[in-house]
Order: sequence, then C-alpha cells, then structure tokens
Amino acid sequence: MESLKFIFVTGGVMSSVGKGIVSASIGKLLQSAGVNVYSVKMDPYVNVDAGTMNPFQHGEVFVTEDGGETDLDLGHYERFLNINLSREANITTGLVYKNVIERERRGDYLGQTVQIIPHVVDEIKRLLRKNLVSSKAEVQIVEVGGTVGDIEGLPFLEAIRQLRMEEGYGNTLFVHVSLLPTLEVTGEIKTKPTQHSVQELRRIGVQPDVIVARSREPIGDQVKEKLSLFSSVPKEAIFSSYNVKSIYEVPLVLEAQGMGSYVMRRLGLSATNSDAGAGDHMGSWRSFVSNITGCDKEVSIYMVGKYATFQDAYLSVVEALVHSSAHIRVKPRLRWVESEAIEHTSAAEALREADGVMVLPGFGKRGTEGKISATEWARVNRVPFLGICFGMQLAVVEYARSVLGLDANSTENDPGTPNPVVDLLPEQGSVVDKGGTMRLGSYEVETVEGSIIRRLYGSTVIRERHRHRYEVNPAYVGRLRERGLNITAVSRVGARVEAVEIRDHPFFLATQFHPEFKSRPMSPSPPYLGFVKSIASAKHGVEG
Repeated sequence: MESLKFIFVTGGVMSSVGKGIVSASIGKLLQSAGVNVYSVKMDPYVNVDAGTMNPFQHGEVFVTEDGGETDLDLGHYERFLNINLSREANITTGLVYKNVIERERRGDYLGQTVQIIPHVVDEIKRLLRKNLVSSKAEVQIVEVGGTVGDIEGLPFLEAIRQLRMEEGYGNTLFVHVSLLPTLEVTGEIKTKPTQHSVQELRRIGVQPDVIVARSREPIGDQVKEKLSLFSSVPKEAIFSSYNVKSIYEVPLVLEAQGMGSYVMRRLGLSATNSDAGAGDHMGSWRSFVSNITGCDKEVSIYMVGKYATFQDAYLSVVEALVHSSAHIRVKPRLRWVESEAIEHTSAAEALREADGVMVLPGFGKRGTEGKISATEWARVNRVPFLGICFGMQLAVVEYARSVLGLDANSTENDPGTPNPVVDLLPEQGSVVDKGGTMRLGSYEVETVEGSIIRRLYGSTVIRERHRHRYEVNPAYVGRLRERGLNITAVSRVGARVEAVEIRDHPFFLATQFHPEFKSRPMSPSPPYLGFVKSIASAKHGVEG
C-alpha cells in the first residue's frame, strides 16, 4: 500500500488568521507542480454540520455537490483548486462524537470504556484516512479549525500528533499559521505571541515543521531568525504571508519565497507538470490576479441583505462577483445595504447611485419588505438585477403584488397570506429535524430556449446547487406567466421553478439555486458573469 501523505495546518494567536487561504494556497502550489491534492477542514464545534448556525457567528454555509452544509473554507478550497469536495471533507466534533456514540450503541465497543483516547481520536484518524483514500489524492491538506489553546481542539491536535507517529516524518508536514502583530507606537513586528503559540503546540506534542507568519508587511531576515531560534523551525521553513489586495495573490506571494518547492522536497514529491521547472507555471493564475488588481473601470453593485454588516455571510457571492469582474477587467465596488434600513427610508434613497442591484439569499421575515422594495426599484428603473434563492422568491412576491395586484407573500414570512405565491416544499411538511433536511446539493435544471439563462449557460440542461425549504407555488405559475414573468428554468424532476426573468429589461434574472458555489477564478458563474457584463456594458461599453 502506498504511504499516505498529510499536510496539517494549525493556527495561532487568534482566529481568522488566514489558515483557510494558506491551506488553499499550499494546495494550489502543489497542484501547479502536477500533484493531485485534496483538502479537508476539521472544525472543533459540537454541531454535526454548519447548517443550523447563524451567519453572524459562522459566516456563510457552503454547500457541496452532495448536499453537505459545510464551513466556508471549503469554498476557498474548491475555488483555488478547481475541484468539487464532498460533505465528508468537513469533519466536526459533532460528527465524530455522533459516529462514536452510534458505534457504542451498536455494541462495537463491547466491554470497553469509551474514551477520548483512543476512541474519539481513532475516529478522527479514520475519517482523515478515509477521505484521502477515497479521493485518490497524493496529498491531503488538513486545516485544523480554531486556535491552538482552544480546549475543544485538543482531540484533533492529538489525532495529528498520532498520525505523525503512524505515517512517519516523511509523510506528514505540520504548518503553523500565526499572527505577528505590529506595535502601532514603534512600528515593530512582535514575535512573542507566535513564540507562545508554538510553545503551546509543542506542549501538546506537535512541533511545527513550517511557520507561515501573518503580518501587515513582509517580514525580514531578522524576524525570521528570531522566530527560528525560539520555535526550532529552520529559517528556510519560515514564510511571510502579508496583507495583499486580493486573497488570490497569496499563492504567488508564497511561491515567490519558495514555499512550493520546499514542501515538495520535504514530502519527497516530484513535479510532473512539463513546465513546472521551466519558469512561471502559474501564468494563468498570475494573469487572473493581474485582472483583479489592475482594473480602473468601476461598477457599483448594491448588495441588499439582512447580514450586510458581516460580509462573510455572503462570501461565495462576493467571490463570484470578483471572478466575473476580473474576466471582463472591471473593478466591482460593492455597497452593502441592510434590507431593514430600506424599510425605514426608501429604495430610491438607498439605491439611487447603484449600477446594479443584488438581492441576497437568507432566511426569515426580518428585512424582507426592504428586499421587495429594492427588487421593485430595480425592475421599474431598469437597473440590472440579480436575485439568489430567497431573492428569487421575493422577486416573485414583488411581481405578484405590483403587476398582478395580489395581496401576496411567502408563507415563510406570513403563514396566513391569502395568496401564498411562495410556499413550503410539499416534502418538507413532515420534516421535524432542522439539520440537513432542506433541499440540498446539486440538481439538474432545464433552461428555456431564447432565455437569458440559456444564453448564459449555452446548455439545455445544467447542474447547480440548492439550499431551500420553500418554492414558487405551482398554483400561481400560470397567472405569473400570463402577466409577463418568464419562468426560464425548471427542475428536471418535479418541474419546480428554478429561474425567472422579465422581458424588455436590460438584465433581470433571479435563480432558486446558488450558482455562486460553483464559480471559479478561471470559470466565472454564468449568471454572475452575465449580471456584471450587463452593468459594465451600460456604464463603460465593456462587452467582455
């Protein structure tokens, strides 16, 4: 049996230090050399998955092809590596304990006292090995969520310590991402927090092999030498990840310091790309980054949502707009608008300078009337519009009210509405548990000939990812069509409404599915690309 190779990425000093981007960047560097990689995120929270978490606490819920509701870092992995991950690529404390308890109830541990060590830790190791074997990758990059020192992360750190012993030094690599704060008074970069973080790791039994120092500015040799002295990490294995304009620059920053080749040597890997040793084998990535950072033509997109003060709640949406804008070399200027604020002023006041309007996904009644007002303003004033999931449902509500003259709503917002133009999916009526029970994952969708969405995708049948409990009520589809709302995509099974458009409008498209989850740097999501192109064309004459 071939040896299993793992790269484990831990974080120190504080959360949100950039482990996910560093993990994705390492994967990109190995991938560019021809190495087949796979990525996994281990999250210490006790939730089985991310599906029931508030976006204000956790950020967006990223949905995989197979319907997993996962941590947002899986979105980074998919976008950087251009691969589809499984729900099993997100390992949580809740999932691990659920598996262990189910085994205990079946009698798999008869006669044993079930404990953190060995049983819980063994389950973590089993899941990691299973992911690597099933993915057929040469190397699995595993991000350990949380911060070193968190009590809930200890079983995961113990698991990677044991994997080092079992798989061997040559097949495992510990990368520690840690913050180097800058003292504002003197401008001095301080290494002490990282020293303490490494000491805590070593107390647990994990000695880092590589340090990625997160800092405001690049670090020099003097700082590297100090880090090396106090962390027992060779100076050549200390890399600087400093602030950049775009997260997509990070692989290039690390590559310029030789991180890719260092990791390759350390794990005994050989480059297989024919041009891997012949200069710039990340040329297309470099061009993409140049398109992001070198644009001077701006488009102003107003983002209307209920979590607008916390943009991580819409991370994949933002990245899809970045991909699309880079594709046609324009700069997206995103203006975040709380939908509740529109209810206290007016859409005309809140959106008057918008080149385009997005109504963002989200659940619950709060802020829905503001979203409906924003939709009406974009429709009436012929401003390019894109609505996603709940944004599509509310576009239907707005049309039913304004054009059909109905007292309409979604039963999610008003269970007693006389005209439930959006209603609960029939199969959801008997659902009791909230976790993992929505219509989730990838489904086939048929597009209508002559529609915007058919033109954008260039295909009769597409596959996109979903996350919803409600749908456009089939009982109202006929009346909506008669009054000019085009139903331009339906699910292949059940003929559910998947997209709506408005004729004689520069660009008005709303989708039930979430196309942002499959957007990639070199292959932008078609609805997002069409949306940005329509704005750029109207404002700058840019056709793309």
